[in-house]
Amino acid sequence: MTSWLTASRSVTLLVGGAVVFGMGAWGAVGAGGRILVVGHGPEQPVIQTLAREFERAHPGSIVDLEWDHVLDTTEMVKSGQADLAVDGSDEPGLRSEQVAWDGVAIIVNFTNPLVDVSTQQAQSLFTGKLSRWSELDGADKGVEVIRRTADQNIQTGFEHTLGIKGRMVASKRVARRDQKALASVSGRDNAVSYVSMKSALEAQELGVPIRILTVDQVEPGDPTIKNGRYKIRRPVLFLSKLNAPPLVQSFTEFALSAEGQKILSKMYSPYERSSASPAQAKPSPSRSETPSRG
Repeated sequence: MTSWLTASRSVTLLVGGAVVFGMGAWGAVGAGGRILVVGHGPEQPVIQTLAREFERAHPGSIVDLEWDHVLDTTEMVKSGQADLAVDGSDEPGLRSEQVAWDGVAIIVNFTNPLVDVSTQQAQSLFTGKLSRWSELDGADKGVEVIRRTADQNIQTGFEHTLGIKGRMVASKRVARRDQKALASVSGRDNAVSYVSMKSALEAQELGVPIRILTVDQVEPGDPTIKNGRYKIRRPVLFLSKLNAPPLVQSFTEFALSAEGQKILSKMYSPYERSSASPAQAKPSPSRSETPSRG
């Protein structure tokens, strides 16, 4: 995973404000064809790597990526402008296949003595019912919530998991990226926020002064995220039309293969599709239950 302290070094082309990544190793469309994958969340670096490795394993296939926080990715798939969207909630009329889990870490400043919260306490923290850390055996300071933006997928999944949709406390500080949330919490001893688990773990390894709270006394990590004991997680989904080109399903199967899961594990926790289930997943929340990205 690209370090939160460094920027991606990919060659990009700006088209209408969106970032387009040309993933093809060949100049013309080969026997495998070409597909366009779109997104607006933090998945871009790992999906870019996945696409590159898929092309290497499938000569003649080209996977292009278009990534921008203003894109309405599901509408692009529905209208035929794109073949596949990476998202965190399913969409009526589109095929939804899960390829990974994104564990969501609740983070506080390292100086905060708090180490664990219950699900109910987390709800109270992020809705403003708990306004001072001393109410949780922490320091006698006011709680400052660093909010996230809806266009990065993580806010929708976090609110849905905690059951606080539309009730997040108002906050002057908002972070679009994990890196910004980590920087804000590391520099403010009364702050709390949430980021992708792998980003938080990497930040800790780099010595960033944050603490990842356990939730309901469950240590966060790939095993507990995968089996659901760590409850705060969101699905990473591939959305496509029901009659999508065969290359779309091939790319999805590659993501679910051992090689694809190894790539995705740089940013996410593995997802094991049940052999007894069809190659389709429809986890909550559905888009009808979630707020507009705006």
